[in-house]
Amino acid sequence: MTGASGYIAERLLPELRRRYALRLVDARDRDRRGRRVASVTVADLSDPDRRRYRALFRGVDVVVHLGYRNPGRWAADATALDLFDVELENVRMAQNVYRTALENGVRRVVMASSNHAADWYEHALIHESKRELVSPADLPLSDNFYGWSKAAYELLGFVYASGSLGRKLEVVLLRIGAPRDVSARHYVRGRLAEQHVGPRGSALANFKRDLGAYLSDRDLRQLVRRAIETPDIRNEHGVPWAVVYAISGNSRAFWSLESARRILGYAPRDDSEVRYAADVRRHLTGPTARVRGGRVGA
Repeated sequence: MTGASGYIAERLLPELRRRYALRLVDARDRDRRGRRVASVTVADLSDPDRRRYRALFRGVDVVVHLGYRNPGRWAADATALDLFDVELENVRMAQNVYRTALENGVRRVVMASSNHAADWYEHALIHESKRELVSPADLPLSDNFYGWSKAAYELLGFVYASGSLGRKLEVVLLRIGAPRDVSARHYVRGRLAEQHVGPRGSALANFKRDLGAYLSDRDLRQLVRRAIETPDIRNEHGVPWAVVYAISGNSRAFWSLESARRILGYAPRDDSEVRYAADVRRHLTGPTARVRGGRVGA
């Protein structure tokens, strides 16, 4: 597992340590709070000299790639256009992972993509009530460089899965939604940390959006486990390449779980409408709520 000191890994490691023999890799061996993560090997997978870390891939059956170089290290005055360069580094890191896995006999790569790989549909159509659902089968279109890089992960993975490079490397891409607490207190108090529904969107509109994007910890663990263990992920053309959305079974979902259910047998157990029922009633559906009850529009 790469990115083993990161946020997603923190939610996965307790169960995965019990289930598998893990080799953990990250550019640092401490988590976001400065705590040391046990058994992490420090390595820079963005380094173009793959000889420095190829031994880490030897004898490995599956690589789960969660590694990501955060653009937060860039200057405060960096513009959206500047972010292309840091995201290009992340695409190069994905290439290093794919190539090193292929060359060292790894069977499968499970890679963290993102809902942002196709977030143009969300921004331009879903929240404008021009479309109801986005599927992994839709052409991946993003309006930002972060999303572009994730779409690049997906298309690059197909090259490796196609067999054109000597053998078929199995590839599963997880379009991760909102793997965090999305209770209303994060939206109705203070300034928004993230704005998903356009420059005029309200805090409650963001709350409604994230109810659709929510991914619980236990559903995340189940999906990653199935991405690792499902024996056959080949599509109808025999290519072992799958793109799936990683969200819970949310009543307000606007991303399709069809491929996750069909290919991986994913059966989410949680629904944000139930998990956050009290918040939904208080702010969205109760007698004192002053917003319309759809997905966004608050």
